[in-house]
Amino acid sequence: MAKNRSQSSEGPSQRQLRVGELIRRTLADVLARGDIHDPDLNRYSITVGEVRTTPDLRMATAYVVPLGGKGQEDVLELLNRNRGELRRAVSKNLTLKFSPELRFKLDDTFDRMDDTRRMFEQDDVRRDIES
Repeated sequence: MAKNRSQSSEGPSQRQLRVGELIRRTLADVLARGDIHDPDLNRYSITVGEVRTTPDLRMATAYVVPLGGKGQEDVLELLNRNRGELRRAVSKNLTLKFSPELRFKLDDTFDRMDDTRRMFEQDDVRRDIES
């Protein structure tokens, strides 16, 4: 029995990657320029690390982190509060049949990199790597 694409262990398609990167750049530009009419949101400098889309491109999850990592929960709340306006701003630059619904999650990539770096600095781990 053949697996459908959503059940397979394959990664995202080239189209998903292209659209995700286009959304990421557009969203980052919109947030950097302060195009959203919310002064609370515009106070933050927000990094959009990655955007992943569903195979049908109807949903996009943006992984974000405020500069310096402070106010993460506030930023998520503000982004969700302005989700509709952000979706409209992003869709202006997309040539898709449907404008994807935006979801926001905290990007923990930097935290994981710090944890990995600390792990490699431990004496017993360093000794195992060198042998």
